[in-house]
Amino acid sequence: MAPRQLKSFRPLLTYKIMHRLFAILLLSTLAAAQAGAEPPAQAAATASAPAPENDNGKKARAMIDTAVQALGGQAYLTSQNRGEEGRLYSLHHGESRGTGVQYRQFYRFPDRDRLEIIGRGNVLVPLPLVGIIVVSHDKKNKNDIVIIHNGDKGYETTYKGTAAQDKEELGPYLRRRRHSLEQVLRKWINDPTMQYFYDGLAIVDSTPTDQVTLLNSQNDAVSIYLDQNTHLPLKTSYTWRDPTDKQKNTEEEVYDNYRLVQGIRTPHSITRYFNGETSQQRFINVAKYNLPLPDALFDADVTYDPQAPPKKH
Repeated sequence: MAPRQLKSFRPLLTYKIMHRLFAILLLSTLAAAQAGAEPPAQAAATASAPAPENDNGKKARAMIDTAVQALGGQAYLTSQNRGEEGRLYSLHHGESRGTGVQYRQFYRFPDRDRLEIIGRGNVLVPLPLVGIIVVSHDKKNKNDIVIIHNGDKGYETTYKGTAAQDKEELGPYLRRRRHSLEQVLRKWINDPTMQYFYDGLAIVDSTPTDQVTLLNSQNDAVSIYLDQNTHLPLKTSYTWRDPTDKQKNTEEEVYDNYRLVQGIRTPHSITRYFNGETSQQRFINVAKYNLPLPDALFDADVTYDPQAPPKKH
């Protein structure tokens, strides 16, 4: 090629090369963007994707499934409500505050319950499991009390009337309910993002157990201790940090004296601990499931404010 022709050809060659490089760069950028951009449906599926399980997690989940079967399987999982009556003891620093009180309690899964405390001293009066106890407004019955929880609301009825439950009592109750054995085994395990950990051997009241911890997406955990022979839950444990003093607290419940009730293994002795000290004991005389409970059992209307100044007569 002649020098003049070569000189005139160079700009055209340079332009073609630059144009081709630009096209290649543009296509590469688009391909990368498409690869990095996830379709909305796929992104949503990734957000709720099951937590990856290793051998330890699979073992822990299998133990939880075995525990559910030991409790009654479908009979346990599908029960709609439970009623119980027995005797309740409140303790402070591990010391009993009295001789205990007779009580009835009704649960409607997942978030309604009614506790009736009958203040009749040491006298054990047989109570029917079904039927609404009306709290008398006579001061001689001032020890009678009914506490109702419906969703995240709480009510307390005494001879004075019905008041909204104090926040200092409602808050701890809601925390205990979120971490209760029923919530964990009937709700938590249905979360596909739940993580399971087998923590090894642990001793509960001289009984060897397998400790399994469940951790949810809010970094909230509950440990369940399963009897190595019966596979029944013997204890639950969880910790939380006090927002005021920033101290960590541990709450536990220990289950004992299991009996078969309508195909469901039911503990008839339940002890609650707060930071290692006994705070409550419950001894159940009678328990029944799937009772014909009226909705009114869990309804309440506030009739007075305990913080309001007394009326002048």
